[in-house]
Amino acid sequence: MQAFLEPLSPEEERHYLKLSHQGDMEARNLLVEHNLRLVAHIVKKYHNFDRDKDDLISVGTIGLIKAINTYNVEKGHRLVTYASRCIENELLMMLRQERKTAKDTSLYEPIGVDKEGNEIHLLDILGADEIDVIQKMDQMEKIKKIYKVLGEMESSREKDTLIMRYGLYGGNPMTQKEVAAKLEISRSYVSRIEKKAIALLKKKM
Repeated sequence: MQAFLEPLSPEEERHYLKLSHQGDMEARNLLVEHNLRLVAHIVKKYHNFDRDKDDLISVGTIGLIKAINTYNVEKGHRLVTYASRCIENELLMMLRQERKTAKDTSLYEPIGVDKEGNEIHLLDILGADEIDVIQKMDQMEKIKKIYKVLGEMESSREKDTLIMRYGLYGGNPMTQKEVAAKLEISRSYVSRIEKKAIALLKKKM
């Protein structure tokens, strides 16, 4: 079992942060070593993902280094508070990218079922009907473009609704009722947003 160094005292932390920001690499490395316990603690939350723990710690450590390099000593709060967010962000960014890459190659898999128990595919939101062998290559290009368009869309209720409703980027498909509860709006409003979002997506396609 890997043993981690104890956290620095607030005084020691401020001292080494100042040295690190002046270009002292030994001070920066020391800050990293004394905060690896924090990285390991945050990584525990991601055990359900099919990733090696050491890989996750390596990615989390990148977030820790970014935190040390950009932390403002004058803000007053401890480095651990700021570093926790940076470590989380780095891990989530990696996992989201991996999910996106995986979905780009497996978008013909079902992403849920409708009220009648029929499978729902991403293509359904574009009104696709039967897909024969000749059309498959063309449809795959369209699917890739869907994710490209979504990636370029600014964050909005329309975009969030599409992602939640159809389980995009590796998520689980949600009902309109579940989306309504998540966004704290009515189910009928979710239905209107969804129709508008699909129309917008079709237009951009």
